[in-house]
Amino acid sequence: MLKDKLIALVGAGGKMGRRISPNLQKFGYSFVGCEKDEEGLKALEASGIAALKTEEAVAKADFIIFSVPDAALPGLSESLVPLMKPGAIAITLDPAAARAGKLVTREDCTFIVTHPCHPPLFGEQNTAEEKADLFGGAAAKQDIVIALMQGSEEDLAQAEILCRHMFNPVVDCFRITVEQMAILEPAAAEVVVALCATIMKEAIDEAIRQGVPEQAARSFLLGHIQIPLAIVLKSSNPFSDAAKIAVEYGRKHVLRDDWKSVFQPEKIEEVLAEMLHLK
Repeated sequence: MLKDKLIALVGAGGKMGRRISPNLQKFGYSFVGCEKDEEGLKALEASGIAALKTEEAVAKADFIIFSVPDAALPGLSESLVPLMKPGAIAITLDPAAARAGKLVTREDCTFIVTHPCHPPLFGEQNTAEEKADLFGGAAAKQDIVIALMQGSEEDLAQAEILCRHMFNPVVDCFRITVEQMAILEPAAAEVVVALCATIMKEAIDEAIRQGVPEQAARSFLLGHIQIPLAIVLKSSNPFSDAAKIAVEYGRKHVLRDDWKSVFQPEKIEEVLAEMLHLK
């Protein structure tokens, strides 16, 4: 039984760690929060979470969840993976270090990469609590992706159960590869989609700077963010002929002609190197 296993949550005091901990408690897992200093340990204990020094917890645990920033994972895996007991399962929450070849592994342990898809824009959330949970992992329904970097299918099946609980409530868990996960993030989700979201916010700010009343600008453009997304992603209505001309004008003046090059393996490796501070 999974709940008989000990889980070490490395980085329990961080953003993702604080999101995961309540779900581990909710599902009755035996887990300890890991922090590197006394202040972090006291903060965990004040939250009702059993806490251990990271090295001690990793040496005892059956599952080690690395809930740490991308750039910290290469160094942490170098120091902590050798401490893992044989047969232990390590789970990372992002593909960056694994895809860049900077995640230290061991042949006698299993290594899993997972990531939440987050609640979808047009997904059906019923209650006010679900609708307010934009990130996921608290109330809103979401999917997740999972990849077996190294190890057995049996270990992957166990890890999937744990991952579903970590990001609860989960609808679907999609099995993909580490390479495919890096195509989704950072290439698609961050390099492209997050950039576009940033540009949208800058467009609102620029309209306000040029004299449009702030409330009018926000109301108008937030509505006009939703409508194109519905047209493109749900085929709810076609763009008008004039809007199609405007889109092509924007393609020429806002985007580089070769922007899809960010999906090429060498470009993914380049951005991962920057994210992991390898350059």
